[in-house]
Amino acid sequence: MERRTVPDRRSHARGASAEEPAAKVDPPKPEQVGVVGAGTMGAGIAQVCAMAGLQVVLVDLGLEQLQRGQAAIAASLARLEAKGPLPRPANEITGRIRTSTAIKDLAKVDFVIEAAFEDAAVKADLFAKLDAACSPAAILASNTSSISITKLAAATKRPTQVVGMHFMNPVPVIAYVELIRGLQTADATMARTRELAKALGKTAVESNDSPGFIANRVLMPMINEAVFALSENVGTADAIDTMMKGLNFPMGPLALADLIGLDVCLAVLEVMQRDLGDPKYRPAPLLRQYVQAGWLGRKSGRGFFPYGAK
Repeated sequence: MERRTVPDRRSHARGASAEEPAAKVDPPKPEQVGVVGAGTMGAGIAQVCAMAGLQVVLVDLGLEQLQRGQAAIAASLARLEAKGPLPRPANEITGRIRTSTAIKDLAKVDFVIEAAFEDAAVKADLFAKLDAACSPAAILASNTSSISITKLAAATKRPTQVVGMHFMNPVPVIAYVELIRGLQTADATMARTRELAKALGKTAVESNDSPGFIANRVLMPMINEAVFALSENVGTADAIDTMMKGLNFPMGPLALADLIGLDVCLAVLEVMQRDLGDPKYRPAPLLRQYVQAGWLGRKSGRGFFPYGAK
């Protein structure tokens, strides 16, 4: 009678073909980052990237904009150094930032952060140009505070590699960044973006791709209502801000609007009103009037409060 042998399944399970669960490996942080726009936000983003030890290519349309951005970075580093030691010498930080007026100089970067003016058409056109100029593996991020990431991604041939990375002003000081996933943004793109935020020392908060995202969906109506209150003589600018600070806000809404830029506040509210279709986001007429007058806040020397000539 033939005996049949039964394989030892326990022995097989312990054999060479068995695989241990793979350890979780964080995606690599980029070595070289491109920043497009040398204004307040772009300069701040370039600074924190360089402070984190990354090489940065800062791109803007003209030398004057780039020089202003470099001056803003130098001044910011001096302020930070007065409060405590920097992570590396200031001259090393600024030495990590290369400037250019040509988008083609972003061809070798791993990650691009766009920080142009808050205008959907301008940003979409810029994303199409970045898509053509950057390496196929590069991630394209927008610092937009309200515009659809899905819409910007549609201007490219790499929608899975487009993401929102909304920094807060002042970038070197505020420890949070909002990450926005577009309709087609890949998980790998989100993972690499989270890793960059971590390398920059930022706490990443993820938002869905809805107008205003989380931060401005909540913040801008408060700022707008403060402007309405000012225009209706409910209180002076100082009284409104003092009262809100009494409610444990670190800064009053009108002073915060001046810091953000009244033109930016207006642009965000217009996006939210149009895309959400709700009249509660209608910008206060006084806000629009200040922008028309060129009273944009701190950057122009006057907003709801005076800051001296610029």
